[in-house]
Amino acid sequence: MSAWIEMVPTDAAEGELREMYELVKTPHGTVDNVMRAHSLRPATMKGHVTLYRSVLHNDANVLPFWFLEVVASYTSLLNRCDYSFTHHWTNARNLMNDDPRSDRIYQAFVDRQPEREFAGRELAFLRYAERLTVDVAGMDRSVFDAMKAEGCTDGEILEVNQVVAYFNYSNRLLNGLGVTTEGDTVGYYRKPE
Repeated sequence: MSAWIEMVPTDAAEGELREMYELVKTPHGTVDNVMRAHSLRPATMKGHVTLYRSVLHNDANVLPFWFLEVVASYTSLLNRCDYSFTHHWTNARNLMNDDPRSDRIYQAFVDRQPEREFAGRELAFLRYAERLTVDVAGMDRSVFDAMKAEGCTDGEILEVNQVVAYFNYSNRLLNGLGVTTEGDTVGYYRKPE
């Protein structure tokens, strides 16, 4: 079983659901369980994929994709969302194409010590991501000011804010419905040849 909720198989989809499954296909030609979890309400699938693509796979983003995947992974790790962490950490590792560094970052994240591998702007973004994820009620201007002091632009802060907000939503969807990676093709990006 890949979720606690019923998920309509792709080959049994009809009408609007069939259209939505076509819309959400991965580059591998498959439909991931994160989208299949919406199969009983296709309108939420459409909203989900639109948000996801606008936040993470938008050509207008200025922060590197590898770093946005790192932010997504850290958020998902903090939420203990194995599904998102598995997918997006695979993406981050493949995009970084540096296994020793990836291993060090992973351990720093597990230990909640991103400062062991990041500094400056990147560390400020990761501290913001952590605070927004684990202590949203305690968010105050000092975290924002710390990013500004490191030279982060408002547009970059918005990019990180949206990645963190999206993954907090998605992590709750996935953990709340018991969605697993069973049957998924893990990893959107491949390592460079």
